[in-house]
Amino acid sequence: MTMRVTFELQPEDLKHFRLIMREARDAAKSLTADEILRAANNLLLEIEDAKVPHFIEERLKRLRTLIGMVEDDEWSLPQEETARVLNALAYFAEPEDLIPDHIPGLGFLDDAIMIELVARELRHEIEAYDDFCAFRDREGARRRSKGQDDDVTRGEWLETRRTELMSRMRRRRRRDRGRKRSGGRSPLSLL
Repeated sequence: MTMRVTFELQPEDLKHFRLIMREARDAAKSLTADEILRAANNLLLEIEDAKVPHFIEERLKRLRTLIGMVEDDEWSLPQEETARVLNALAYFAEPEDLIPDHIPGLGFLDDAIMIELVARELRHEIEAYDDFCAFRDREGARRRSKGQDDDVTRGEWLETRRTELMSRMRRRRRRDRGRKRSGGRSPLSLL
């Protein structure tokens, strides 16, 4: 039997999470990118060892995507976007959670909520990266199956697609900022 639990974060709740994220970013200023990524990867290892509810596990899978966006050499995320992702991952470098991770069933709930919030904030980056990974896998398989050994190198066909996707990502972010300024629906601002 499954049970569905939903909750809604009010503006005051979001304000609280923004404050927590700001404090985590401030605390992480002395950390290198590698240290932030290592802390996020360590959280994933903790989750593998713990029995966590499915809804928490599903949200935390997005953490792998955020880490991949920074570590994937073929994606080559520019510095501005890398900084945005590292700012999002800063929360996971903070040793003190809102809910201690050792509490069975709920210990990773705050982590899952924070991932959900930053995933919404970084949705265009995540969509672009997911599209890039799917293209890379699909195109690589297609070229291998055809035995293609043409003049276009892997780096070249990936660069073309990466450029298109990053351009789309930035256009969508600008569009969202325009909506926010014009009073329309604004994305959550944690970063």
